[in-house]
Amino acid sequence: MEQTRHLVTELPGPKARQLMERQQAVVARGVSTMMPTFAVRAHDGIIEDVDGNRLIDLAAGIAVTSVGASAPKVVEAVQQQVAEFTHTCFMVTPYEGYVAVAEKLAELTPVLGPVRSALFNSGAEAVENAVKIARSYTGKQAVAAFDHAYHGRTSLTMSLTAKSMPYKHSFGPFAPEVYRVPGSYPYRDQLEGPQAAARAIEQLETQIGAENLAAVIMEPIQGEGGFIVPAAGFLPAIVQWCRENDVVFIADEIQTGFARTGRWFASEYEEIAPDLITTAKGIAGGMPLSAVTGRAEIMDAAHPSGLGGTYGGNPVACAAALGSMETIAEHDLAAAALQIERVARGYLERAQETDPRIGDIRGRGAMLAFELVNPETRAPDAALTAAVAAAARQAGVIALTCGTYGNVIRLLPPLTISDDLLTEGLGVILDALAHA
Repeated sequence: MEQTRHLVTELPGPKARQLMERQQAVVARGVSTMMPTFAVRAHDGIIEDVDGNRLIDLAAGIAVTSVGASAPKVVEAVQQQVAEFTHTCFMVTPYEGYVAVAEKLAELTPVLGPVRSALFNSGAEAVENAVKIARSYTGKQAVAAFDHAYHGRTSLTMSLTAKSMPYKHSFGPFAPEVYRVPGSYPYRDQLEGPQAAARAIEQLETQIGAENLAAVIMEPIQGEGGFIVPAAGFLPAIVQWCRENDVVFIADEIQTGFARTGRWFASEYEEIAPDLITTAKGIAGGMPLSAVTGRAEIMDAAHPSGLGGTYGGNPVACAAALGSMETIAEHDLAAAALQIERVARGYLERAQETDPRIGDIRGRGAMLAFELVNPETRAPDAALTAAVAAAARQAGVIALTCGTYGNVIRLLPPLTISDDLLTEGLGVILDALAHA
Protein backbone atom coordinates (compact mmCIF):
# COMPACT_ATOMS: atom_id res chain seq x y z
CA MET A 1 0.00 0.00 0.00
CA GLU A 2 1.45 3.36 -1.05
CA GLN A 3 2.71 5.28 1.99
CA THR A 4 1.77 8.81 0.94
CA ARG A 5 -0.90 11.28 1.98
CA HIS A 6 -3.22 11.92 -0.95
CA LEU A 7 -6.62 13.64 -1.00
CA VAL A 8 -8.80 13.09 -4.05
CA THR A 9 -11.98 14.53 -2.50
CA GLU A 10 -12.87 16.84 0.31
CA LEU A 11 -13.57 15.14 3.64
CA PRO A 12 -16.11 13.67 3.78
CA GLY A 13 -16.24 12.54 0.18
CA PRO A 14 -19.43 11.42 -1.59
CA LYS A 15 -19.20 7.76 -0.54
CA ALA A 16 -18.42 8.74 3.03
CA ARG A 17 -21.44 11.06 3.12
CA GLN A 18 -23.68 8.19 2.03
CA LEU A 19 -22.29 6.00 4.79
CA MET A 20 -22.77 8.80 7.32
CA GLU A 21 -26.46 8.89 6.43
CA ARG A 22 -26.70 5.14 6.96
CA GLN A 23 -24.82 5.44 10.25
CA GLN A 24 -27.13 8.14 11.56
CA ALA A 25 -30.15 5.97 10.75
CA VAL A 26 -29.03 2.90 12.71
CA VAL A 27 -26.10 3.66 15.05
CA ALA A 28 -26.77 5.11 18.50
CA ARG A 29 -25.96 8.82 18.84
CA GLY A 30 -23.72 8.12 21.85
CA VAL A 31 -21.28 6.27 19.58
CA SER A 32 -19.80 9.33 17.93
CA THR A 33 -16.98 9.27 15.39
CA MET A 34 -14.07 11.66 15.00
CA MET A 35 -12.90 11.41 11.38
CA PRO A 36 -15.44 12.47 8.74
CA THR A 37 -14.89 9.36 6.63
CA PHE A 38 -14.81 5.54 6.62
CA ALA A 39 -11.74 3.32 6.36
CA VAL A 40 -11.37 0.51 3.84
CA ARG A 41 -7.64 -0.33 4.05
CA ALA A 42 -4.70 0.45 6.30
CA HIS A 43 -1.02 -0.40 6.41
CA ASP A 44 1.82 1.09 8.44
CA GLY A 45 1.29 4.87 8.59
CA ILE A 46 -1.57 5.22 6.08
CA ILE A 47 -5.33 4.63 6.22
CA GLU A 48 -7.29 4.70 2.95
CA ASP A 49 -10.94 5.72 2.98
CA VAL A 50 -13.95 4.75 0.86
CA ASP A 51 -13.35 7.65 -1.53
CA GLY A 52 -9.72 6.75 -2.16
CA ASN A 53 -8.22 9.37 0.14
CA ARG A 54 -5.02 8.31 1.89
CA LEU A 55 -4.67 9.70 5.43
CA ILE A 56 -1.63 9.85 7.68
CA ASP A 57 -2.39 7.83 10.80
CA LEU A 58 -1.14 9.46 14.01
CA ALA A 59 -3.64 7.55 16.16
CA ALA A 60 -3.10 3.81 15.53
CA GLY A 61 -6.67 3.13 16.65
CA ILE A 62 -5.81 4.81 19.98
CA ALA A 63 -2.51 2.96 20.45
CA VAL A 64 -3.90 -0.40 19.29
CA THR A 65 -2.28 -1.07 15.91
CA SER A 66 1.27 -0.46 17.09
CA VAL A 67 2.60 -3.10 14.68
CA GLY A 68 0.51 -1.62 11.86
CA ALA A 69 -3.10 -2.30 10.98
CA SER A 70 -2.26 -5.27 8.73
CA ALA A 71 1.02 -6.64 10.06
CA PRO A 72 1.90 -9.79 8.06
CA LYS A 73 2.55 -12.04 11.06
CA VAL A 74 -0.74 -10.97 12.67
CA VAL A 75 -2.68 -11.51 9.45
CA GLU A 76 -1.11 -14.93 8.89
CA ALA A 77 -1.70 -16.04 12.49
CA VAL A 78 -5.34 -14.94 12.40
CA GLN A 79 -6.01 -16.63 9.06
CA GLN A 80 -4.50 -19.90 10.23
CA GLN A 81 -6.46 -19.90 13.48
CA VAL A 82 -9.77 -18.98 11.83
CA ALA A 83 -9.34 -21.98 9.53
CA GLU A 84 -8.93 -24.29 12.53
CA PHE A 85 -11.59 -22.97 14.91
CA THR A 86 -12.86 -19.57 16.02
CA HIS A 87 -14.04 -20.37 19.54
CA THR A 88 -14.51 -23.08 22.11
CA CYS A 89 -14.44 -20.97 25.32
CA PHE A 90 -11.22 -21.57 27.22
CA MET A 91 -13.19 -22.41 30.36
CA VAL A 92 -14.91 -25.28 28.51
CA THR A 93 -12.38 -26.70 26.08
CA PRO A 94 -8.99 -25.00 26.52
CA TYR A 95 -6.40 -24.50 23.77
CA GLU A 96 -2.69 -23.85 23.52
CA GLY A 97 -2.89 -20.25 22.29
CA TYR A 98 -4.20 -18.97 25.62
CA VAL A 99 -1.38 -20.72 27.48
CA ALA A 100 1.21 -19.43 25.01
CA VAL A 101 0.07 -15.83 25.50
CA ALA A 102 0.24 -16.25 29.28
CA GLU A 103 3.77 -17.65 28.91
CA LYS A 104 4.86 -14.62 26.86
CA LEU A 105 3.35 -12.24 29.41
CA ALA A 106 5.19 -14.05 32.21
CA GLU A 107 8.40 -13.60 30.23
CA LEU A 108 7.92 -9.93 29.35
CA THR A 109 6.13 -8.17 32.21
CA PRO A 110 8.19 -6.56 35.00
CA VAL A 111 6.50 -8.55 37.77
CA LEU A 112 8.67 -10.25 40.41
CA GLY A 113 8.58 -13.96 41.17
CA PRO A 114 6.25 -16.58 39.68
CA VAL A 115 3.68 -14.94 37.41
CA ARG A 116 0.15 -15.81 36.37
CA SER A 117 -2.21 -14.24 33.82
CA ALA A 118 -5.92 -14.20 33.04
CA LEU A 119 -7.16 -13.08 29.62
CA PHE A 120 -10.19 -10.96 28.82
CA ASN A 121 -11.57 -8.85 25.96
CA SER A 122 -11.06 -5.17 26.74
CA GLY A 123 -9.03 -2.85 28.90
CA ALA A 124 -12.01 -2.07 31.09
CA GLU A 125 -12.56 -5.78 31.71
CA ALA A 126 -8.91 -6.16 32.68
CA VAL A 127 -9.16 -3.31 35.19
CA GLU A 128 -12.40 -4.64 36.69
CA ASN A 129 -10.84 -8.07 37.15
CA ALA A 130 -7.62 -6.65 38.60
CA VAL A 131 -9.72 -4.93 41.27
CA LYS A 132 -11.63 -8.18 41.94
CA ILE A 133 -8.34 -10.04 42.35
CA ALA A 134 -6.88 -7.40 44.66
CA ARG A 135 -9.98 -7.42 46.84
CA SER A 136 -9.95 -11.20 47.03
CA TYR A 137 -6.27 -11.27 47.96
CA THR A 138 -6.34 -8.54 50.62
CA GLY A 139 -9.82 -9.04 52.02
CA LYS A 140 -10.24 -5.26 51.79
CA GLN A 141 -12.63 -3.21 49.66
CA ALA A 142 -11.41 0.33 48.95
CA VAL A 143 -9.60 1.24 45.72
CA ALA A 144 -7.71 4.48 45.09
CA ALA A 145 -7.15 6.11 41.71
CA PHE A 146 -5.54 9.43 40.81
CA ASP A 147 -6.53 12.79 39.41
CA HIS A 148 -6.55 12.79 35.59
CA ALA A 149 -6.95 8.99 35.50
CA TYR A 150 -8.71 7.06 32.76
CA HIS A 151 -9.48 3.38 33.32
CA GLY A 152 -12.55 2.60 31.19
CA ARG A 153 -16.26 3.04 30.59
CA THR A 154 -17.93 0.26 32.61
CA SER A 155 -19.57 1.07 35.93
CA LEU A 156 -16.50 0.38 38.08
CA THR A 157 -13.97 1.76 35.61
CA MET A 158 -16.03 4.92 35.12
CA SER A 159 -15.83 5.34 38.87
CA LEU A 160 -12.04 5.08 38.66
CA THR A 161 -11.91 7.51 35.72
CA ALA A 162 -11.53 11.16 36.68
CA LYS A 163 -12.98 13.07 33.72
CA SER A 164 -16.72 13.64 33.72
CA MET A 165 -17.50 14.64 30.12
CA PRO A 166 -17.91 12.54 28.06
CA TYR A 167 -17.11 9.46 30.14
CA LYS A 168 -19.22 9.82 33.29
CA HIS A 169 -21.72 12.60 32.69
CA SER A 170 -25.31 11.43 33.40
CA PHE A 171 -24.27 7.79 33.89
CA GLY A 172 -24.22 7.57 37.69
CA PRO A 173 -24.55 6.39 40.37
CA PHE A 174 -21.04 5.03 40.43
CA ALA A 175 -19.38 2.13 42.21
CA PRO A 176 -18.78 2.56 45.95
CA GLU A 177 -15.47 2.36 47.79
CA VAL A 178 -13.57 4.19 45.03
CA TYR A 179 -11.44 7.14 46.13
CA ARG A 180 -9.36 9.73 44.28
CA VAL A 181 -6.08 11.32 45.35
CA PRO A 182 -3.78 13.85 43.66
CA GLY A 183 -1.07 12.45 41.45
CA SER A 184 1.93 14.08 39.78
CA TYR A 185 1.47 16.62 36.98
CA PRO A 186 4.87 18.35 36.78
CA TYR A 187 3.85 21.06 34.31
CA ARG A 188 0.99 22.23 36.51
CA ASP A 189 1.81 21.30 40.11
CA GLN A 190 5.56 22.08 39.89
CA LEU A 191 6.29 19.37 42.48
CA GLU A 192 9.21 16.97 42.57
CA GLY A 193 8.27 13.29 42.54
CA PRO A 194 8.82 12.61 46.27
CA GLN A 195 6.83 15.76 47.18
CA ALA A 196 3.89 14.73 45.01
CA ALA A 197 4.05 11.19 46.41
CA ALA A 198 4.04 12.47 50.00
CA ARG A 199 0.92 14.52 49.22
CA ALA A 200 -0.84 11.49 47.75
CA ILE A 201 0.22 9.18 50.58
CA GLU A 202 -1.06 11.62 53.19
CA GLN A 203 -4.51 11.46 51.61
CA LEU A 204 -4.35 7.67 51.26
CA GLU A 205 -3.65 7.39 54.96
CA THR A 206 -5.99 10.05 56.29
CA GLN A 207 -8.98 9.80 53.94
CA ILE A 208 -9.04 6.03 53.32
CA GLY A 209 -6.64 4.24 55.65
CA ALA A 210 -4.28 1.48 54.58
CA GLU A 211 -6.28 -1.03 56.63
CA ASN A 212 -9.24 -0.43 54.29
CA LEU A 213 -7.37 -0.13 51.00
CA ALA A 214 -7.22 -3.14 48.67
CA ALA A 215 -5.46 -1.50 45.74
CA VAL A 216 -3.95 1.63 44.25
CA ILE A 217 -4.20 1.83 40.46
CA MET A 218 -2.31 4.19 38.18
CA GLU A 219 -1.20 4.53 34.58
CA PRO A 220 2.60 4.94 34.46
CA ILE A 221 1.88 7.64 31.88
CA GLN A 222 -1.65 8.96 32.21
CA GLY A 223 -3.24 8.66 28.80
CA GLU A 224 -6.63 10.29 28.36
CA GLY A 225 -5.76 12.66 31.20
CA GLY A 226 -3.16 14.33 28.99
CA PHE A 227 -0.13 12.02 28.51
CA ILE A 228 1.11 13.10 31.91
CA VAL A 229 4.48 11.62 32.87
CA PRO A 230 4.80 11.61 36.68
CA ALA A 231 7.87 13.34 38.09
CA ALA A 232 10.82 11.04 38.73
CA GLY A 233 10.49 9.24 42.03
CA PHE A 234 6.71 9.52 42.31
CA LEU A 235 5.85 5.98 41.22
CA PRO A 236 8.58 4.22 43.24
CA ALA A 237 7.44 6.01 46.40
CA ILE A 238 3.81 4.99 45.85
CA VAL A 239 4.79 1.38 45.11
CA GLN A 240 6.98 1.25 48.22
CA TRP A 241 4.15 2.57 50.40
CA CYS A 242 1.81 -0.06 48.96
CA ARG A 243 4.30 -2.84 49.73
CA GLU A 244 4.71 -1.66 53.30
CA ASN A 245 0.95 -1.50 53.87
CA ASP A 246 -0.41 -4.67 52.24
CA VAL A 247 -1.94 -2.71 49.38
CA VAL A 248 -1.85 -4.12 45.85
CA PHE A 249 -0.31 -1.76 43.30
CA ILE A 250 -1.94 -2.10 39.87
CA ALA A 251 -0.10 -0.60 36.89
CA ASP A 252 -2.61 0.18 34.14
CA GLU A 253 -0.41 -0.34 31.07
CA ILE A 254 -3.31 -0.60 28.67
CA GLN A 255 -2.14 2.36 26.57
CA THR A 256 1.56 2.31 27.49
CA GLY A 257 2.28 -1.38 26.99
CA PHE A 258 3.94 -3.38 24.23
CA ALA A 259 6.79 -1.09 23.13
CA ARG A 260 4.63 2.01 22.81
CA THR A 261 6.92 4.05 25.08
CA GLY A 262 10.20 2.57 23.86
CA ARG A 263 10.24 -0.24 26.43
CA TRP A 264 7.99 -3.29 26.56
CA PHE A 265 6.26 -1.59 29.51
CA ALA A 266 6.46 1.96 30.81
CA SER A 267 6.90 0.70 34.38
CA GLU A 268 10.45 -0.23 33.38
CA TYR A 269 11.50 3.42 33.17
CA GLU A 270 11.14 3.87 36.93
CA GLU A 271 12.24 0.28 37.63
CA ILE A 272 9.04 -0.46 39.51
CA ALA A 273 7.66 -3.99 39.83
CA PRO A 274 3.86 -3.76 39.98
CA ASP A 275 1.87 -6.42 41.78
CA LEU A 276 -0.60 -6.54 38.90
CA ILE A 277 -0.40 -5.15 35.35
CA THR A 278 -3.40 -4.63 33.09
CA THR A 279 -2.80 -4.73 29.35
CA ALA A 280 -4.89 -4.45 26.19
CA LYS A 281 -4.70 -2.14 23.12
CA GLY A 282 -1.30 -2.99 21.59
CA ILE A 283 -1.32 -6.60 22.76
CA ALA A 284 -2.91 -8.20 19.69
CA GLY A 285 -2.43 -6.02 16.62
CA GLY A 286 -6.05 -4.84 16.55
CA MET A 287 -7.88 -7.96 17.75
CA PRO A 288 -9.85 -7.65 21.03
CA LEU A 289 -7.77 -9.04 23.86
CA SER A 290 -6.70 -7.92 27.32
CA ALA A 291 -4.92 -9.41 30.29
CA VAL A 292 -4.29 -9.14 33.99
CA THR A 293 -0.79 -10.34 34.81
CA GLY A 294 0.64 -10.44 38.30
CA ARG A 295 2.35 -12.15 41.18
CA ALA A 296 1.16 -15.74 41.42
CA GLU A 297 0.04 -15.56 45.05
CA ILE A 298 -2.17 -12.55 44.25
CA MET A 299 -3.54 -13.88 40.96
CA ASP A 300 -4.36 -17.24 42.55
CA ALA A 301 -6.36 -15.61 45.37
CA ALA A 302 -9.53 -15.68 43.25
CA HIS A 303 -11.45 -18.96 43.66
CA PRO A 304 -11.80 -21.37 40.72
CA SER A 305 -14.35 -20.07 38.18
CA GLY A 306 -14.21 -16.63 39.82
CA LEU A 307 -12.46 -15.23 36.74
CA GLY A 308 -13.36 -15.66 33.11
CA GLY A 309 -15.88 -14.74 30.46
CA THR A 310 -17.28 -16.36 27.34
CA TYR A 311 -14.90 -14.70 24.90
CA GLY A 312 -11.95 -14.01 27.21
CA GLY A 313 -8.73 -15.11 25.53
CA ASN A 314 -10.50 -15.96 22.27
CA PRO A 315 -8.25 -18.24 20.16
CA VAL A 316 -8.17 -15.89 17.17
CA ALA A 317 -7.19 -12.96 19.38
CA CYS A 318 -4.52 -15.10 21.09
CA ALA A 319 -3.06 -16.01 17.72
CA ALA A 320 -2.96 -12.33 16.80
CA ALA A 321 -1.24 -11.50 20.08
CA LEU A 322 1.50 -14.04 19.49
CA GLY A 323 2.01 -12.66 15.97
CA SER A 324 2.06 -9.11 17.29
CA MET A 325 4.57 -9.81 20.06
CA GLU A 326 6.79 -11.67 17.61
CA THR A 327 6.66 -8.68 15.26
CA ILE A 328 7.62 -6.26 18.04
CA ALA A 329 10.63 -8.37 18.97
CA GLU A 330 11.76 -9.29 15.46
CA HIS A 331 11.63 -5.71 14.15
CA ASP A 332 12.76 -4.09 17.41
CA LEU A 333 9.74 -1.80 17.48
CA ALA A 334 10.77 -0.50 20.90
CA ALA A 335 13.75 1.09 19.15
CA ALA A 336 11.38 2.34 16.45
CA ALA A 337 9.30 4.04 19.16
CA LEU A 338 12.40 5.83 20.43
CA GLN A 339 13.22 6.95 16.88
CA ILE A 340 9.69 8.34 16.58
CA GLU A 341 10.30 10.26 19.81
CA ARG A 342 13.59 11.69 18.55
CA VAL A 343 12.02 12.90 15.33
CA ALA A 344 8.78 14.22 16.80
CA ARG A 345 10.24 15.79 19.93
CA GLY A 346 12.86 17.66 17.92
CA TYR A 347 10.19 18.91 15.53
CA LEU A 348 7.92 20.04 18.38
CA GLU A 349 10.69 21.67 20.40
CA ARG A 350 11.73 23.77 17.41
CA ALA A 351 8.12 24.90 17.02
CA GLN A 352 7.88 25.70 20.73
CA GLU A 353 10.81 28.12 20.46
CA THR A 354 8.69 30.46 18.34
CA ASP A 355 5.19 29.61 19.57
CA PRO A 356 4.60 30.07 23.32
CA ARG A 357 1.12 28.57 22.98
CA ILE A 358 2.90 25.20 23.10
CA GLY A 359 3.15 25.13 26.87
CA ASP A 360 4.54 21.65 27.42
CA ILE A 361 5.87 18.76 25.36
CA ARG A 362 5.87 15.40 27.11
CA GLY A 363 5.64 11.65 26.82
CA ARG A 364 7.92 8.76 25.99
CA GLY A 365 8.59 6.89 22.79
CA ALA A 366 5.67 6.96 20.39
CA MET A 367 3.37 8.26 23.12
CA LEU A 368 3.97 12.01 22.88
CA ALA A 369 1.80 15.06 23.35
CA PHE A 370 1.90 18.82 23.52
CA GLU A 371 -0.29 21.02 25.67
CA LEU A 372 -1.77 24.22 24.22
CA VAL A 373 -2.22 27.14 26.58
CA ASN A 374 -2.70 30.86 26.88
CA PRO A 375 0.97 31.92 26.80
CA GLU A 376 0.47 34.63 29.43
CA THR A 377 -1.48 32.64 32.03
CA ARG A 378 -0.80 28.98 31.10
CA ALA A 379 -4.57 28.50 31.19
CA PRO A 380 -5.64 25.51 29.05
CA ASP A 381 -6.84 26.47 25.56
CA ALA A 382 -9.33 23.78 24.60
CA ALA A 383 -10.86 25.80 21.76
CA LEU A 384 -7.50 26.25 20.05
CA THR A 385 -6.74 22.55 20.48
CA ALA A 386 -10.03 21.47 18.93
CA ALA A 387 -9.55 23.87 16.01
CA VAL A 388 -6.03 22.61 15.29
CA ALA A 389 -7.07 18.95 15.39
CA ALA A 390 -10.08 19.61 13.14
CA ALA A 391 -7.97 21.47 10.59
CA ALA A 392 -5.39 18.68 10.56
CA ARG A 393 -8.08 16.08 9.95
CA GLN A 394 -9.48 18.05 7.03
CA ALA A 395 -5.96 18.09 5.58
CA GLY A 396 -5.71 14.30 5.81
CA VAL A 397 -3.95 13.75 9.13
CA ILE A 398 -5.65 11.73 11.85
CA ALA A 399 -4.94 13.74 15.01
CA LEU A 400 -6.30 13.03 18.48
CA THR A 401 -6.88 15.33 21.42
CA CYS A 402 -6.94 14.44 25.11
CA GLY A 403 -6.46 15.93 28.56
CA THR A 404 -8.69 16.69 31.50
CA TYR A 405 -8.98 20.23 30.15
CA GLY A 406 -9.25 19.21 26.48
CA ASN A 407 -6.10 21.11 25.52
CA VAL A 408 -3.63 18.38 24.58
CA ILE A 409 -2.84 17.00 21.13
CA ARG A 410 -1.51 13.46 21.39
CA LEU A 411 0.61 11.51 18.96
CA LEU A 412 0.16 7.73 18.81
CA PRO A 413 1.43 6.67 15.39
CA PRO A 414 1.96 3.04 14.45
CA LEU A 415 5.51 2.07 15.39
CA THR A 416 6.02 1.16 11.73
CA ILE A 417 5.43 4.69 10.41
CA SER A 418 8.21 6.18 8.29
CA ASP A 419 10.10 9.29 9.37
CA ASP A 420 8.88 11.07 6.25
CA LEU A 421 5.21 10.42 6.98
CA LEU A 422 5.68 11.34 10.62
CA THR A 423 7.29 14.69 9.84
CA GLU A 424 4.71 15.42 7.16
CA GLY A 425 1.89 14.74 9.61
CA LEU A 426 3.52 16.90 12.27
CA GLY A 427 4.01 19.62 9.71
CA VAL A 428 0.32 19.61 8.89
CA ILE A 429 -0.61 19.86 12.58
CA LEU A 430 1.84 22.67 13.30
CA ASP A 431 0.75 24.51 10.15
CA ALA A 432 -2.82 24.28 11.43
CA LEU A 433 -1.60 25.70 14.75
CA ALA A 434 0.21 28.55 13.02
CA HIS A 435 -2.97 29.53 11.16
CA ALA A 436 -5.38 29.00 14.07
